[in-house]
Amino acid sequence: MPATPAQVITDFAAALHDGRLDDAVALYEPDAAFIPQPGAEPLHGLEQIRAALAGFAALRPTLTPDVRKVVQAGDIATVLNSWTLDGTTPDGNPLQLSGTSADVMRRRPDGTWALLIDDPWGA
Repeated sequence: MPATPAQVITDFAAALHDGRLDDAVALYEPDAAFIPQPGAEPLHGLEQIRAALAGFAALRPTLTPDVRKVVQAGDIATVLNSWTLDGTTPDGNPLQLSGTSADVMRRRPDGTWALLIDDPWGA
């Protein structure tokens, strides 16, 4: 499990690329919020987040993170991450997305970090 807030981002990218949906979802806190697309209402909890991520994981995309800034205060951290996603849709068309995420991480009791608020479109 991730030892730093930035490692959550890189572990998430690797899990999606490998199609490891369970590993990607395990990087979220049970009470996490996730914004699935620009302007959308947040999804709450692991079941809703799993459903939203399933389609992305099935694409086995290449998600390239570029962590720009991490600010930590105790057991909470913010992470600003510019990212690109390249993949292929089920009908064979190329898919390219990009954005800058504004994420909030929380340190777990075991010292690892997890996503509390994941807003890929936040900045």
